[in-house]
Amino acid sequence: MWFDLGIKLAVSALILGGVLSFAGMQTWLERKQSALMQDRIGANRAYFTLPWAWAAPINWLLRKLGGLGILNVLADVMKMFTKEDIIPAQGDRFLHTLAPFLSICFALLAFSAIPIGPDVELFGRTIPLQVADINAGLLAVLALGSLGVYGVILAGMVSGSNLATLGGLRAASQVIAYEIALGVSLVGAIACFGSLDLPTIVARQGQLLWGWLPRWGVFLQPLGCLIFMTAALAHTKRIPFDLPEGEPEIIGYFAEYSGMKFGLFFLTDFVEIVLVAALTTTLFFGGWQVPYLTPAGFQCPWGGSVPVSHLAYVGLGLLSFTVKVVAFIWFFMLIRWTLPRFRYDQLMTLGWKVLFPLSLANIAVTGVLVVLIT
Repeated sequence: MWFDLGIKLAVSALILGGVLSFAGMQTWLERKQSALMQDRIGANRAYFTLPWAWAAPINWLLRKLGGLGILNVLADVMKMFTKEDIIPAQGDRFLHTLAPFLSICFALLAFSAIPIGPDVELFGRTIPLQVADINAGLLAVLALGSLGVYGVILAGMVSGSNLATLGGLRAASQVIAYEIALGVSLVGAIACFGSLDLPTIVARQGQLLWGWLPRWGVFLQPLGCLIFMTAALAHTKRIPFDLPEGEPEIIGYFAEYSGMKFGLFFLTDFVEIVLVAALTTTLFFGGWQVPYLTPAGFQCPWGGSVPVSHLAYVGLGLLSFTVKVVAFIWFFMLIRWTLPRFRYDQLMTLGWKVLFPLSLANIAVTGVLVVLIT
């Protein structure tokens, strides 16, 4: 029992460490990517040196990292930890403190059902690279992701500020408008794969269509994939869907937050980007699957094979999942620095009058095709 518990803790630490690392490095990546797109240098001045003579090589490395802007991440964290934590006199002290923890907690818990790689055969045991093997894992992830918005709504309502309250109300209406389309867009994928279990969905994407095309969700459900990515991006409350923040007009639901409490909301945005990238990878782009790779090795559809060891198979699966997630994080940041913010009426129109009807039409077309094919 203790050995199994230790394995679960190790897998949990691996996933949690990876998610927080991706989320933390996004603060650097976003600065550098936006600078590259706008013909700027970006962050390049945050660094420190050690006062000892023997630390000259370390100081040289620190200057190089500072020139790349990587140490800005550390500087941001130190700044937030040292800033004064202010709670408005007219606000609720307990709920004001609870709100950011609710947001980050549910965002991190949603990763518990996502498989990041194939099962590992180690110490005579089969170790799934997944924290919780939930039969209806997709529903669990969607439910946990939805609960995070309660922290945002709570932050706006208990801050004692009209502008923060307006940000919380915007978040509530935005979630209602887009989560319906998000959930309905996945019905077609569920019908195609015949399961709500995420490892099963990933395993069935390892099959081939017509003997050569990977059976990924994006090929079976191209419209569903597009709707899901759009609605999920709206759920992260980032440009062009950042109306709950709305810096030019209302400042947002975190208007009365400072210090690390604001930092937790800031971190939650990046964790949700990683979650959306991981879900898109898992549901529509084969998860950790590598095309033509089986536990026995690469099996070419036109003949021939290349044997691969078990540990190499696991390593390639982890690498495949990581590369896909990083690619989607880059893509979502590309959207963030390319498109302007929607007006509020445009935001609601897109959710209710475009994405929701398209998701219903996708279900109808998918149902007809499934019946005809099977």
